[in-house]
Amino acid sequence: METVSENACFDGTQGVYSHASTVCGCDMTFAVYLPPQAKEGKVPVLWWLSGLTCTHANAMEKAGAQRAAAEHGMAVIFPDTSPRGDDVADDDAYDLGKGAGFYVDATEAPWAPHFKMKSYVLDELRGVIAAEFPQIDMDRCGISGHSMGGHGALTLAMGNPDKFGSVSAFSPICNPHGSDWGRKQLSAYLGDEANWGDTDASKLVGSHGWKGEILVDQGDADQFLELVKTPALIDACKAAGQSATINMRPGYDHSYYFVATYMPDHMAHHAAALKG
Repeated sequence: METVSENACFDGTQGVYSHASTVCGCDMTFAVYLPPQAKEGKVPVLWWLSGLTCTHANAMEKAGAQRAAAEHGMAVIFPDTSPRGDDVADDDAYDLGKGAGFYVDATEAPWAPHFKMKSYVLDELRGVIAAEFPQIDMDRCGISGHSMGGHGALTLAMGNPDKFGSVSAFSPICNPHGSDWGRKQLSAYLGDEANWGDTDASKLVGSHGWKGEILVDQGDADQFLELVKTPALIDACKAAGQSATINMRPGYDHSYYFVATYMPDHMAHHAAALKG
């Protein structure tokens, strides 16, 4: 691991790091915020998964997570959203290829050699964090994200309840199997729909469920409402009796202004679950 930068932030440290990823077959960059409490002992951590076109930097710079993380004594990990590099496959469209990994392990050409974001987040980066940041308690992990990253947070949490103790999402793609933000990418990365597996949160609620409360915030002025399909998740939670708070926020859109507004609520949600 190499240190790209480290800056003091709310009496903690916001760092950016890089490493050679075996899983993705390229160099990967990620960010970690350590709160001031990490100087005294181990702290729980929130994994943040960002959305389409984003890198590790978008949420790190725009979500306002550090202030709330410092208040609650939580670390935050900001992975990239896809592999990077000149030899990594890409597409002219913004919603496929670099910046659009969808948190799955691709099996189809030309994506399979590098696009392994599910394994990267769940296994490889987790191992790097455990080895390089002993201040972080890997037994107390929450996960959240925005848009494509909200899809990632919900599906990875419900599919791996042994690795996460809390989950939330902002404007998540709730029903990718029924949306152009999903069908296009999953077809490209995974091939036939029969191979898509546990990649739809609205279906996972019924088949897997979640062991605690699911927290979701969605703006009712979101320009991508037809693509994220929040009603599918609401209906699935009702049908399954899943404990969930799904807030439709009047006047808010899909931007990080929205995320920053409600980030303190989400950090408190994770802190209560992971520290309680």
